[in-house]
Order: sequence, then structure tokens, then C-alpha cells
Amino acid sequence: MNLNFLQRKLDERVDKGNIRSLKTNDLLADFVSNDYLGLSGNAELARIIHKKCGDEHVPNGGTGSRLLSGNHRWYPEVEEDLIGVLKAESVLLFNSGYAANQALVSAVADSGDTILYDQLSHVCLKEGAWLSRAETTAFRHNDLEDLEARLKRVTGRCFVLTETIFSMDGDVAPIREMIELCEKYDAYLIVDEAHSTGCYGSGGGGLLIEQELQGRVFARVYTFGKGMGVHGACVAGPKVLTDFLINFGRPFIYTTSLPPHSVIAIAESFHFLYNHLFLQQDLQSKIALFRKYWPNSVSETAIQPILIGSNERARKISNELQESGLDVRPILSPTVKSGTERLRISLHVHNSDEEIRFLAEKLLALC
Repeated sequence: MNLNFLQRKLDERVDKGNIRSLKTNDLLADFVSNDYLGLSGNAELARIIHKKCGDEHVPNGGTGSRLLSGNHRWYPEVEEDLIGVLKAESVLLFNSGYAANQALVSAVADSGDTILYDQLSHVCLKEGAWLSRAETTAFRHNDLEDLEARLKRVTGRCFVLTETIFSMDGDVAPIREMIELCEKYDAYLIVDEAHSTGCYGSGGGGLLIEQELQGRVFARVYTFGKGMGVHGACVAGPKVLTDFLINFGRPFIYTTSLPPHSVIAIAESFHFLYNHLFLQQDLQSKIALFRKYWPNSVSETAIQPILIGSNERARKISNELQESGLDVRPILSPTVKSGTERLRISLHVHNSDEEIRFLAEKLLALC
């Protein structure tokens, strides 16, 4: 079997300095994970989840699609809990945010429709658009004028895709103004709350809930593998939407359900956060501290991009930071646009003040 066609592609990546590989740095100070509230490593929460699963005698796996054997009793119970947290008419669990976004966008849009997506939207939103039969067009990042100009030209149903907090730049969408534009032009707004879930809003319901805008959005997607520290995701919206996804969302229909352990972990993580909401303020304090010592900060969220401008230099600075005990990873093109290669700093409640100051000092020396 000739596999040279695979090796040639890998060699091209090596030549460009953007070959990917897997590594672990468990002993370094964490400035890379999305575990913003530290819930993934919270021993008390882990004990609660373990005890609950033991008491409930949960099976090890989902055993099948939720349309077959995989709809164990915990799933609708947890979805009912999330309806309260997310202030939604209905909630449907998915195995991941990637699957939820892809299922949602590819299912609701059809031939003759138009999808407008922020050019910096996560690839799962874009793939959902490409998998639909709709016309798809990107609008300039967070650019309301460009979005409105494109909305004016749309015929048929239009779906607008964005995120509240963007994963590479840590900036926030002008969500209220986007809602107003979508209302003006009768467009359906789909918002990915992946990086705000847990970190904002009463009970961890995200930025839309914090701004009391959740009722003006067609669909919201929440991811639990970041701020909530567990796994899985959900779509929140009207009951007719979740019923539609049960019938037409292919990544939901044809996927083995989440293990019951993961479903119980979602519920217990939200219960835990409800009783420890000070973690949200702790995170804001860590962000403020970093911004104090790193005056070049352009983000007010836990995601702090440090633009470097080349794959080679971003990788070199990352290696030097790791040698100093700080786990900071480079984000290289083609993941980001060429010329915007960067370090992506993630801040967490478990980062000590001393670690944050040391990181800022090293960045000032190296950048």
C-alpha cells in the first residue's frame, strides 16, 4: 500500500513550521486549558459526581442512540434542570459542542435559504453551514455594517451565526446590536455560548442570560467541556426546534448517546456552580490582574491572545515559556490567518497571582 500521498502532506506541514503533534505538560502551570473555573480538577465536585453515579448504579456507556436504547432516565431529567438554568422553553443534549453546532445549522437551513456567519466563527458552525444546502457567506468579524449590508440583499430565510466570546481573540460579539439587526430583517440568530458557559450569567447560563437577551435569540448552543469542567453540550430554544433536531439533526440521530456518567456530571457541575458563584468573580479578578501586568492586553475575557506574527517565532516563545514552567501553547496558521500567529493565554481561577505575574514578566521579556 502506497502511503506517500499522506506523507507528502505531512512533510508540507513540517516545511511550513505548522506540523501538529500531541503532548502532555501536566507538571506545568496551566495557561492553556479551557477549564476557566477550575471545575474539571475540583476534588469536591469529583466526589459528588462519583457518589451520585454509585448511588444511581449507572451503566458504563450510553448503549445506543437516544432514539433506541440510549435515552436513559437521567437524560430528560438533566434537560429539565437545564431548562431552568438556561431560561429556555426546551433543551436537547448533544455529545459535544461541535456535534451540536453542526447538527443545528445543517438541519435548520435548506435549499433557498441563506446563512451569514462571522468569519471568525468556530469551524463547526462553518461546517454546519457548508453541510446544509443553503447559500453561505461570511461577514467581517463583529462588523455590524457589513452584516446589515448582507442582510439587505438576502432573499428567503436567513440564519446568522456568531459566538458570544470568540475562542482565538477572546473578544465579545456586539450581540445586542446583532439581535436588533436580525429582528429588523427577520433573520434567525444562532449563538454559540461555548466560552461564556459557566463564566457568566446567573447559574452559569452565559452572556445572553447575563444581558437578559436569551428570549430574543432563535437558538443557543452551550458547551460543558470548558467552563463547566465536564463533557457534552446542548441546544436551547423553542420546543419545536428541539423536536425538529430529534427528527432531522443527523449528528444527534446517528450517534451513541453520552455515557450516563457524563450526563449526571453536567447536572452536578451546574448545581455545584450555583453554590459557588464566587468562582465567576474570582475569574474576573484573575483577568484584571493579568491585564494590570500585561499592558498590551486587548481582551477583557479569560482568553488573552498575544499576537506574534510567525509560526516559527510563536513556537519558539512557547517553548521558552514551557521551559520556565508555564504551559502556554502557540496557535499557528492555518488554524489562524497567516500573519496572526499567536500565543493563546487562558486564565483560570486556579492560576495563582504569583504565576500570573511571572507569566506577564516573561512575556514582556520575550515579546
